[in-house]
Amino acid sequence: MPDIETRLTTIEARLIAHRKLLARLVELLGPEEKGSLTAWIKDREILRDGQEDPAALPTEVAVLPLGIAEEFQEIRALIDRRGPRE
Repeated sequence: MPDIETRLTTIEARLIAHRKLLARLVELLGPEEKGSLTAWIKDREILRDGQEDPAALPTEVAVLPLGIAEEFQEIRALIDRRGPRE
């Protein structure tokens, strides 16, 4: 079995591939569908945990939802960088 660094690098590479695929699929949508989907993604970019201090360190319970919110941010940023389809 590969060491932990190799495994983490492999997981990160797969995650990047999924991001690129999702951004490409969104790019192929019509303007109305793309706008609707990017609005849905944007709504999920912020972790709504009721926490008053956004700089507070996440607890173990919040790590997964925080990671999901951050991934939505990454996906939308990639979509935005790709711009309108040609």
